[in-house]
Parts: sequence; structure tokens; C-alpha cells
Amino acid sequence: MSTYGSAIWSGGIKDGKGAISTKSGALKDYPYGFASRFEGKQGSNPEELIGAAHAACFTMALSLILGEAKLTAEKMETKADVTLEKQADGYAITAVHLTLRAKIPGADNKTFQDCAAKAKAGCPVSKLLKTNITLDAKLDG
Repeated sequence: MSTYGSAIWSGGIKDGKGAISTKSGALKDYPYGFASRFEGKQGSNPEELIGAAHAACFTMALSLILGEAKLTAEKMETKADVTLEKQADGYAITAVHLTLRAKIPGADNKTFQDCAAKAKAGCPVSKLLKTNITLDAKLDG
């Protein structure tokens, strides 16, 4: 299986503008640039996209692992906070914090925590990221 995302860029780092697209068309020439990455302006940025990808991958992996435990989620919501920090040699993604809230009928907290930890360690995006990944998982009644 192979897929892709693409980006176009024109101009300098601060005055330039870019556009991000995905094979599926979920993003089609969506704007990104210095202002959206570092100044909180309209548009996307790579860290936001990594966060969305990580949240989606982790949650899907957890669904698989829960199924192996004979459990099915009624609802799972995951947020991936991605930290970008300035370092001596430029910038680096230094951490990702996953926050999961889940409603899983029949699940006890120990089984849930074990499954969530396994998903965090095993999802392909977690394996890709060479950074500190933390998890706060809560099972809702």
C-alpha cells in the first residue's frame, strides 16, 4: 500500500505561500505558510497534519486491538498535541501528547489501558516519529 501528500511553495520563508494536497482530495491546494505555522494565522502547517495523522492512526490501531480483546468502541476521540521547538540546529518536533476519551461497553480500565498502550507503541505513525510520545487515556462510563 502506498499513498501520498504533496506541497507547492513559492517565495521566501516569511513572504512565501504554499499549498498542501492529498491523494484522496481531502486537502486540495490548502494554504500553509510561515504565518500559519508560527504566528497562528489562517491555514495549516505540517505539525497540525502530523497530529491529525497520528490521532487517526492511533485510534484505528486501538480499534483493531480492542477487537482482538472482543471489545468494540461506541466512540473514541483522540487529540494529538504536537510540540515544535527551536533548537540550536533549527526546529524539531520534540513531543506528541495523545489525549483519548473513549466509551467502550464491557471494558474494564486495566484492559482499556493495556490496549491503549499497545496501540500507542504499535501504530505506524508512532513508530515513524522519533520523539517522546505520551498518552492520557480515560474510559468514560
